[in-house]
Amino acid sequence: MNIIDLRSDTVTWPTEAMRAAMASASVGDDVYGDDPTVRELEAYSASLVGKEAALFVPSGTFGNQLALFSHCPRGSEVILDESCHIVQHEAGAAAVIAGVQLRAIDTGNRFLDGTAVAARVRSGDDIHEPKTSLIAIENAHSKGTVMTLAEMEDVRRAANRFRVPIHLDGARVFNAAAALGVQAQEIAQFSDSVMFCLSKGLCAPVGSVLAGTRKFVDDARKKRKLMGGGLRQAGILAAAGLVALKDTRLRIADDHENARLLEQGLGTIPGLLVETGGARINMVFFSHEEGSRIDGEALVDFLKERGILVNMHDGAGRFRLVTHYWINRERVERTVDAIREFHARG
Repeated sequence: MNIIDLRSDTVTWPTEAMRAAMASASVGDDVYGDDPTVRELEAYSASLVGKEAALFVPSGTFGNQLALFSHCPRGSEVILDESCHIVQHEAGAAAVIAGVQLRAIDTGNRFLDGTAVAARVRSGDDIHEPKTSLIAIENAHSKGTVMTLAEMEDVRRAANRFRVPIHLDGARVFNAAAALGVQAQEIAQFSDSVMFCLSKGLCAPVGSVLAGTRKFVDDARKKRKLMGGGLRQAGILAAAGLVALKDTRLRIADDHENARLLEQGLGTIPGLLVETGGARINMVFFSHEEGSRIDGEALVDFLKERGILVNMHDGAGRFRLVTHYWINRERVERTVDAIREFHARG
């Protein structure tokens, strides 16, 4: 744990409280519905996002794809943001599992809006066109920004107009809630289903939750089994998830504060372009001034030699640093000092 790992908030180790809860968890066969700890996690999760029921799933990708599989007839179409996780980071699973077409909208640095969605919904009887069966939105976005409630409501109005459901990829919905100063259910109210992760920033070692109406979750439960997600004595994992939601969730704003400290520190280093503005979560993005001769991979290696792990976010030399439970103020300062040292070498 001496490593400063800023590659993602998925790298978090479980807390001691989680390890103790896992060791003493009451378990049963969850496929039979017999695991009391899983049942507690699902009920508590549903209450946090204001839904009737919830389902424990192995991962965020699993939860998103299970949602598409449950909402969408094969051969139908899903409208979403071209830069969202379902499009960019889920291995084309929508084509394989749900058998749907993704109609991706290039939103630039913005979010989906009701006008763009309404212009693309296909609900007629033209035999050449797939019908739109779902709209998917992501909040918070993996680019570190947060949709406002008004922006989400705008998409909801467009969806209602065409009677199309909305799925919320809320992998970091509690980060979004902290950034907006609201409860997670205020965000989830604009969606018919929502997935959120227990292992992103909340320190649980494994797992996500998919929530929605009871009928939706009952259907998803069977499809979870089809996808290989029947986890048997899963209470050992669910116990960590309960600690994540009851305890770790409540200090998530600390990660945002440390991200802003990191952002401010990097902003004092000549030659760095640090992205700022808007409602942001536990992520800091930076690149180098145009024409800079800085070798991004050399920076990665330099930091690794000093026990600091970072990734280049894209091929354009952009970096994303993510704060989390195990990144405190002292580690933020060490990271800024190391990056400053690298750039001072020229």
